[in-house]
Amino acid sequence: MSALHNPQRLDALAPRSAEQSVLHPELNNAQVRFIGVSKTYEGAQGPIVALEGIDLAIQRGEIFGIIGRSGAGKSSLIRTINRLEQPSSGRILIDQIDIGGFDEDQLVALRRRIGMIFQHFNLMSAKTVWQNVELALKVAGVPQAQRHRKVSELLELVGLADKHRAYPAQLSGGQKQRVGIARALVHDPDILLCDEATSALDPETTESILSLLQAINQRLGLTIILITHEMAVIRDICDRVVVLERGRIVEQGPVWQVFGAPTHDVSKTLLTPLQTSVPAELRVRLQPIPVSPRASLVLALRVTGSDEQAPDLSALFNVLGGRVSLLQGGIERIQGRPLGQLVVSVSDSPHDTDTLVKRARQWTPHVEVLGYVV
Repeated sequence: MSALHNPQRLDALAPRSAEQSVLHPELNNAQVRFIGVSKTYEGAQGPIVALEGIDLAIQRGEIFGIIGRSGAGKSSLIRTINRLEQPSSGRILIDQIDIGGFDEDQLVALRRRIGMIFQHFNLMSAKTVWQNVELALKVAGVPQAQRHRKVSELLELVGLADKHRAYPAQLSGGQKQRVGIARALVHDPDILLCDEATSALDPETTESILSLLQAINQRLGLTIILITHEMAVIRDICDRVVVLERGRIVEQGPVWQVFGAPTHDVSKTLLTPLQTSVPAELRVRLQPIPVSPRASLVLALRVTGSDEQAPDLSALFNVLGGRVSLLQGGIERIQGRPLGQLVVSVSDSPHDTDTLVKRARQWTPHVEVLGYVV
């Protein structure tokens, strides 16, 4: 049993205080807990606030995403979990143990329970794939037979058993990241931190790495915490997500909820590349008012996943009346919930525009009038 799952071994690292038990009894299932965490750096022009008032709970076994634009504080936040960064204020609890007072020996033990993979792989170019993975075990004094067994298992897990003698220069970007993942797992961690782990990879390779991380999460049951600036990564792998902006949490929740109905401008901006846009040829034809009795009303209707059932298009057509045409759009399923946008035109309806909008909101509350086309 690992240190972070064994109360006796955890107590040996940092005894549980009565204060911790009393303050947060409702969060005993949270594996990682941030309580009022802030981080300030001293810059040439004065203090730089990287994190401010972070309050967050990450549950055991979930894949948790942290997203934000460059400079939002993502790296600072994730690096406080293994104390590569020391918070300026606040507390970080792992399985309800405050790691803020850990000495060097305790931090070494903690970091062996927290694996980390990086954007640029950080492999040693003069060592083979096998040697890169084995090195941390050697440093920890693990006997040779155990090292051999563990490295063999991990290279098989990440699909690189046939590359064990290769050097990093002989590998593709995806293969290098697989080595990084294997290396991060050598001490059987409970938590895996991913620092922009797919940002240097092409889309096809990114998909394969995300599939591998999901398989590891399901097979080993470890918690994965990843930071990224790509909403597609969050969509494809995460259970929950938090959005950072200028060091503060501006939005958080289940992935389907944040994707389906983002509330903050930053979230909406990050989601823009994934959203269905109005075709250019339609956009240039749109008019703000009907210029002809034959003009059709164009509506954008957003499906947010609040209803787990597939959207009933026949019900939509019935409430709108007249002739309804689907111009653009699509529905995908995220965490089993339908999300997407439909752009439709309505003509020959017995209802005026205001009535059509009200009736469309019986189908979804998220309705936008885009204009009119002939």
